[in-house]
Amino acid sequence: MSDNTSPEMNDPNESPKGQIDGEQSSAESPQPKAAKPDNVNPMVRPSRAIRPHGTADGLKLATEAARVAIENNGMDVMVLDVCAQSAEFDYFVLATGTSRRQLHAISELIDDALEKGLGDQRLGIEGYDESRWIVLDYGSVVIHLFDEETREYYDLESLWADGKPIALSDLGLTS
Repeated sequence: MSDNTSPEMNDPNESPKGQIDGEQSSAESPQPKAAKPDNVNPMVRPSRAIRPHGTADGLKLATEAARVAIENNGMDVMVLDVCAQSAEFDYFVLATGTSRRQLHAISELIDDALEKGLGDQRLGIEGYDESRWIVLDYGSVVIHLFDEETREYYDLESLWADGKPIALSDLGLTS
């Protein structure tokens, strides 16, 4: 009876026969390890694998969402660049509303502007029924619509303090 293993099929965790762990065979030449600086943050310079198309489309979505929030009397509208802190999304848009009705209107108008106007599809929505914190997920952009009390309590601006606020004027917007 044979044991279904051959000398060519070694366990990847074992050293090749005749070689002690840590030794190189004479047929192999030593390969220098590439030096990797300790201070390189892979999120600061996004790789093509993480953001194959860059962040321009995300910024366009964030700008449009902020514009809609401003036009519908959203308060304290803010766009936050979180590319360096997250591989999942690039921008947050934060806005505060004064009532449930206003928060619903802003979220629905943002949906219309991004889906119909820019052709992007929302991936998810949370908090719409409670209307204290509505989250619209567009992949590269996450839009947070709060009532005043909830925004103050969760204080996302402090939680994501390493993110870079983008001045609305830099986006061509005025509040």
